Amino acid sequence: MIEFQPITWNNFEECIQLQLTKSQRSYLASNVYSLAQSYVALLNDKLPALTFVIYHHETMVGFIMMAYDTAEENEYGDEPCYHILRFMIDERYQKKGYGTKAMKKAVAYLKTFPQGVASSIYISYAPENIVARHLYLNLGFVETGIISEGEIVAKITI
Repeated sequence: MIEFQPITWNNFEECIQLQLTKSQRSYLASNVYSLAQSYVALLNDKLPALTFVIYHHETMVGFIMMAYDTAEENEYGDEPCYHILRFMIDERYQKKGYGTKAMKKAVAYLKTFPQGVASSIYISYAPENIVARHLYLNLGFVETGIISEGEIVAKITI
């Protein structure tokens, strides 16, 4: 069973120790950087980023960071939306199905509109990140044709 849990003092150290494989590290900012961005958003934005650690039963296997944008804030379209900004499964737990289960859980969670009603979820990934592309497209994300900061932007309608 996959669960999202808030980041607390009890799991913070373990969260920042999660790692991608060496070949994947150029695809994603570290969890430390993501948590720093989340903190800045908490202090400066109307809505904080939604950051969680991903557990499989009692084992922390990954990290996810999501955010809500109004139609005016959405840089990719004209509708209110969610963005999955960071998503990672630790190198020790890859190829076990946790990524697929966690991404399905993220989509289901965002469909509850935790910070506001939206019509889509956006995600982006490096063109050479074939594993991520395969995962997202298999879950129903569609590439938009937009390239942002060198990454392919995909979306799913919710």
